Amino acid sequence: METSKTAAENGVSFEIIFVGRSNVGKSSLLRELFGAKVRVGRRPGVTLRPRHAQASDLLITDMPGFGFMSGVKDRKQDIVKDQTVRYIEKNAERIKIGVLVIDGPAFPQIVDRWDLRDQIPVDVEMFDFLREVGIDTIVVSNKMDKVNENEYDPLLDEIAVRLGLEPPWKNWKHIIAPISAKKGDLKAIKGLLRDRLHEMKRDDLFKYV
Repeated sequence: METSKTAAENGVSFEIIFVGRSNVGKSSLLRELFGAKVRVGRRPGVTLRPRHAQASDLLITDMPGFGFMSGVKDRKQDIVKDQTVRYIEKNAERIKIGVLVIDGPAFPQIVDRWDLRDQIPVDVEMFDFLREVGIDTIVVSNKMDKVNENEYDPLLDEIAVRLGLEPPWKNWKHIIAPISAKKGDLKAIKGLLRDRLHEMKRDDLFKYV
């Protein structure tokens, strides 16, 4: 796939965006899924503007990570989040799939910390926003290799609850995809992406997933 730092939007009619907190493995996941040569680093907030990969009329977009970004002032972080929202609103018609990537093991605690401050967690806010603007949304629970087998389902149930989805999580397998990008275990997200593409009569895009 061709990649660039600026939008390669000529002839684009089908976009998949990846959103999530900084350092949840979003860019690494995109690279594993699509072979896109996106910049990946350990420092949170490496991506500060949308990065794109295009194939045919398909555009894959890696949105800037929201939340804490090392070496980036709070005001800049707010600007990045606002730009992300504006980008999604502007391109909602062509954005067919939104993939929200979360750090699965840390997600319940992160959400609870925000709740204690009487604030809506930014991950939950983004999940609700994507669905409100009519974008088919998948939640990728990454880093599941860190979870013991007996804690796997209970954790995913907790994630579902914090997203406002009634547990058990298995009722939401069409929305929640547990994976480990680091271990190359991407079966769940690949399956959901292919399901979505098939439902949208875009089997021709299978070769890119």
